[in-house]
Amino acid sequence: MKSAMAKHILVKTKPEAESLKQHLAKGEDFAKLARQHSLCPSKKRGGDLGEIFPGQLVKAVEQVIFKKELHKVQGPVKSKFGFHLIITYFRD
Repeated sequence: MKSAMAKHILVKTKPEAESLKQHLAKGEDFAKLARQHSLCPSKKRGGDLGEIFPGQLVKAVEQVIFKKELHKVQGPVKSKFGFHLIITYFRD
């Protein structure tokens, strides 16, 4: 079965996500920003979601994880939980 590994930062608003994306573009550490700003419990692991299989996450997030370019920050991606910045670092 196909799997992937990804990190994300979840925030409430699109402007907050866009601001964090600008910080990332300037070279700030993804894990540090996730620990400081993310609303997801994964923030304790620097936003690391670990190994992900299809059907585990909301569709909008999975579309990015399984179909977008690796090692590039994607988003903001809207879901019922808020806005995500996502970076996929491994995919089968």
